[in-house]
Amino acid sequence: MRGVTRRHVGIALGAVVAALPAVTAMAQPKPLPDKPFAEHRVVLQLSDSDAKKESLVISVANNLIKAYGPDAIAVEVVAFGPGIDVLRTGNANRARVESLISQGVTFDVCVNTLDTIERETGKRPDIIPGAIPVQVGVGHILSLVENGFTLVRP
Repeated sequence: MRGVTRRHVGIALGAVVAALPAVTAMAQPKPLPDKPFAEHRVVLQLSDSDAKKESLVISVANNLIKAYGPDAIAVEVVAFGPGIDVLRTGNANRARVESLISQGVTFDVCVNTLDTIERETGKRPDIIPGAIPVQVGVGHILSLVENGFTLVRP
């Protein structure tokens, strides 16, 4: 460490302190346009066609809204594969899903899954109007996680 002076240490320390706001800004996700005051972000994965699993995911979303309030948390449910059944128009949980949508919970449906079902059966599934189509369900989850969402798979 020969030749290192207090001046060098001071310059290095100054550079670190100067870089902190940029690092902090990178760590903070951008505000969501539809939920600008959301302090928490959760994405719930639903990939199973199981009534108990559907009910659990719906209950978790409902409990999060109750615990934090609809403005303080962003909850997004991404359904893909067999999990899209929760978003079919004839699903027994339709009223619960639509109630959550009215409270600001987002329900996404994988378009790749819809395309596959249509190709295999000749009919596109009827999905509730409030569901938001995303091309690749798993890719959408990845994007949400990269933007500050916590992935939960009940």
